[in-house]
Amino acid sequence: MTTTLSPATPTAGLDRAALLLDAFDGPGRLTLAQIVRRTGLPRSSAHRMLERLVQLRWLRREGRDYELGMRLFELGSLAVHQDRLHRAALPFLHELHRLTGHAVHFAILEGIDVVYLEKIAGRFGVGLPSRVGGRQPAHCTSVGKVLLAHSSEDVVDRVVDAGLPRSTRFSIDSPAAFRAELQKTRERGAAYDREEDLVGVSCVAVPVGTEGNVVAAISVCGPSSQIKLDHRLTAPIRMAAKGTWRNYMATATPSAGRADRHSA
Repeated sequence: MTTTLSPATPTAGLDRAALLLDAFDGPGRLTLAQIVRRTGLPRSSAHRMLERLVQLRWLRREGRDYELGMRLFELGSLAVHQDRLHRAALPFLHELHRLTGHAVHFAILEGIDVVYLEKIAGRFGVGLPSRVGGRQPAHCTSVGKVLLAHSSEDVVDRVVDAGLPRSTRFSIDSPAAFRAELQKTRERGAAYDREEDLVGVSCVAVPVGTEGNVVAAISVCGPSSQIKLDHRLTAPIRMAAKGTWRNYMATATPSAGRADRHSA
């Protein structure tokens, strides 16, 4: 027998709460009117749930403006730092930053975006738009390109079908050229971002994992005038990726390994 959920059920309430929280996907505060426009929820319902989320510390209110609360930050930080993959990578990311002096990123693919699990910035990297927990379009980042190069054709098709909007004049916006770039990435085992995401910034990324089971990517980014897109930079990134994978697999249980392969 199929049960129809009424709007008062806990599941529907969770859906509305998730919708409200998703409205804050970006910097800055939002007013009640802005949240209503973004979510489509009735004003009275949105206001009632927002105030409850403030009480629970999921949101914070300053006057008439709402923003994400400390409880979300606490849980998000906890989730990242407890993540087995992140823990496996962290010492190698710090060492890579020490060796190169450039910004280091650690990212995974989610949908058609990359999500950053770690960013070790240094003085230069502070100005980069990337942030821990943040998203960037996969097609114009080095981590995104290397992850897509090792993804199924269905995933690549979704990225292409969604369009390839340019972030800079150097971004690849031709489907044919983009697919050719992914083929080159597979052949050399590394992806290059030649000012495709941000003018003046170049990056190199390599995959973490094995052929058919790539789970993440590591990149090094810096001023284009200082970054050399060749083996001199790729080699230490590869070493960091190998060390991360070795650490990751050393802590895997047989069941966890199977689950990782299915979700990758």
